[in-house]
Amino acid sequence: MADVASSEGAGAANGAPGLENLATAARSAQDETGAARTFPPVHLWNPRFCGDIGMKIARDGTWFYQGSPIGRLPMVKLFASILRKDPDRHVLVTPVEMVLVEVEDAPFLAVAMRREEGPEGPQLVFRTNLDDVTRAGQDRPIRFERSAADGVKPYVLVRGDLWALVTRPLFLDLVELGEIRDIDGDRMFGVASGGAFFAMAPAHEIEDLA
Repeated sequence: MADVASSEGAGAANGAPGLENLATAARSAQDETGAARTFPPVHLWNPRFCGDIGMKIARDGTWFYQGSPIGRLPMVKLFASILRKDPDRHVLVTPVEMVLVEVEDAPFLAVAMRREEGPEGPQLVFRTNLDDVTRAGQDRPIRFERSAADGVKPYVLVRGDLWALVTRPLFLDLVELGEIRDIDGDRMFGVASGGAFFAMAPAHEIEDLA
């Protein structure tokens, strides 16, 4: 991995794990699960905190180490498998060490979506930029945030407290799938998935969403 190899020794020299050492620990943790795409139980681990080694997830989903992009997708997926959201920060966690990860927006991007019919009605199935699949419903909600700069921004829960920002083209698809329902006496516009209804905005604001 030429794009980050030159920085490998920096973290270790300061007493924190370098990138390859962290990757080795992540592989060991993943191997202990005994199955591919089964995520290690990071919520159960409380190792020593090793500080900030320069890991960052940019708004566009690119992972960086000490200012350089991590260009190898398998390594990014490996680190993502040990990512955890604590109340005040994102961290990479192994049984023996924990390091800070700066996340500019959300750790994942939802880049593809399909609509399936299920026992509870239609269900929206999302795929992230790292090939995780999440099915929106009661246990995997969709939430909508509004800001003056970005307007309405949708997110879907992937696992734990890790969310994926739904890309703009998919957001427009969500608007196309939207419907109006009465929620606690208010007419709300939103989308249904897996037996749950996720409100985007009051019905009278529909024209402003797109």
